[in-house]
Amino acid sequence: MSESYRDLQKASVADVRAAIRAGRYRSHTAGLAAGKLQANIAIMREAAALDFMRFCQRNPKPCPLVGVTDTGVPMMTTLGRQIDIRSDVPAYNIYRNGRLDRSETDITDLWQDDFVAFALGCSFTFEAALTEAGIPLWHIDNDTTVPMYRSDIQTVPAGPFGGQMVVSMRAVAAAQVEHAHEIAARYPLAHGAPVHAGDPAGIGIADVATPDWGDPAPVGAGQVPMFWACGVTPQVALENAGLDICITHKPGHMLITDVPEDAEVPVLRPN
Repeated sequence: MSESYRDLQKASVADVRAAIRAGRYRSHTAGLAAGKLQANIAIMREAAALDFMRFCQRNPKPCPLVGVTDTGVPMMTTLGRQIDIRSDVPAYNIYRNGRLDRSETDITDLWQDDFVAFALGCSFTFEAALTEAGIPLWHIDNDTTVPMYRSDIQTVPAGPFGGQMVVSMRAVAAAQVEHAHEIAARYPLAHGAPVHAGDPAGIGIADVATPDWGDPAPVGAGQVPMFWACGVTPQVALENAGLDICITHKPGHMLITDVPEDAEVPVLRPN
């Protein structure tokens, strides 16, 4: 029996993750499990993992690294109780030779003994803080996925990884822009302060109404589009690397951890 977004909005992190693992919920996770750190994921062979870790270290805004599994071990032990990276994400994208092959809701059959999984901080964390501060977010209020775009901001390369930074957009009332910037800056593990505010063309976005990922969101009268570094950036880097296989979350469909979203060090004692 499937569960709706509204069903899970007030549910505990354990109940939300149980619904995802059982396949009862397969949609976006924005606004779920309030107070818990959500994470983007990237899975690849060990042979590429060190270069990818360097890429994250050199690009902390779009790629704030919060967890790494041991080689061949699918349990993300430092981020929660019994988190299985193969089944605890609502939807995964499978890439082969740098191209999106398909999406899946469970990757147990694809897991290999040389795989390493990375967890990267997610903007959903600072979104909760913005909402609590009285700054409305259209995509949460309307049960859609935040719009995301390829910008012309270049990342710092590492090995085969590099390319454009992906950014996510939230329209904020002009009077609240400075406050939104200050709030987001408190969460460096969730992309921190925005990288741009104002004219989308300033970072190479021709039409804010047509995102590359996610759903369109309006920019109303008196609002300013604000752009944050986005955890879909590693997917662009993985495409450019052309690895024979790699797996990521489907944009907007995150891993929900047991770590408090305001943790300075996002590590729990392994179970």
